[in-house]
Amino acid sequence: MSVDEAGSGREWLDALEQLAWRRLLRTNALLLSRLDAELVAAHSMTLAEYEVLVHLSEAEGNQLRMSALAELALVSRSGLTRRVESMAARGLVSKEICPSDRRGMIAHLTGLGRKRLEEAVPTHVAGVRRYLLAGLSKRDVGELARLLEVPLSRLQIP
Repeated sequence: MSVDEAGSGREWLDALEQLAWRRLLRTNALLLSRLDAELVAAHSMTLAEYEVLVHLSEAEGNQLRMSALAELALVSRSGLTRRVESMAARGLVSKEICPSDRRGMIAHLTGLGRKRLEEAVPTHVAGVRRYLLAGLSKRDVGELARLLEVPLSRLQIP
């Protein structure tokens, strides 16, 4: 039933739109939960921590300003600060004052952080393939990436 039928003047998602929306939500929640659980069980590392290590490993000099890292990790600056401080206490990353402006902080990937990331990569990659990509052809994976680009482009900050 649409909201129009209830008298509000707006429509609900139709059945196909609702199916797509709910499957996206359920897939995202279950996928992230499963990947996180596997990394914690095998490597005592959360998916969020893994993501920080990946971003740092891909950055020039294995370092990023905390503000840039927060944007990449899709987390608030305060949330990232707590995450990085916990990781720094375990020797996975280090933090220092930005030498160019002295106001910002820079996170660095440590040697231990790189080692732990390299150990965790096979677990993460196997999980992504097992839970998301298995049963899809290369063409399907390309189509999935293309389809997700449409809403992603609308959501990203210009």
